[in-house]
Amino acid sequence: MAKIRHIALTTKDPSKVAAFYKEAFDMEEIRRSDNGAVFLTDGYINLAILNYKTNDDADVGAHGPNFDGIHHVGFLVDDLDKACEKLEGVNGQRLNQRDGIDTSMAAASPQNFEMKWSGPDGVVIDISHTGWMTSK
Repeated sequence: MAKIRHIALTTKDPSKVAAFYKEAFDMEEIRRSDNGAVFLTDGYINLAILNYKTNDDADVGAHGPNFDGIHHVGFLVDDLDKACEKLEGVNGQRLNQRDGIDTSMAAASPQNFEMKWSGPDGVVIDISHTGWMTSK
């Protein structure tokens, strides 16, 4: 069974939104990316606070660019290939290709690998066999 391990918000001001969640819920900041995204955790599930998506992003999502709110959800899967087959079988839409990408990273690797899909309502779904960092 896949397990939810990652929820992502998009916003105009990731730092401000991250400060809210850190103060309100004692979430721990794991890291910040060069583009301003902030990644928090409760030790179990990640909360990624991302900058707005644009129409140039493959995963812009059902709400379009410049959307404030929950953008996507990430599932930890045991087998990436089987998860892709299942998503294809239920008419999931692949948003990024994995041609030429090394998906053989071990689940214990500190690196994250995710593929982006969308469901019937256009909501973006990340699937990962490596998971998301939950501590510094």
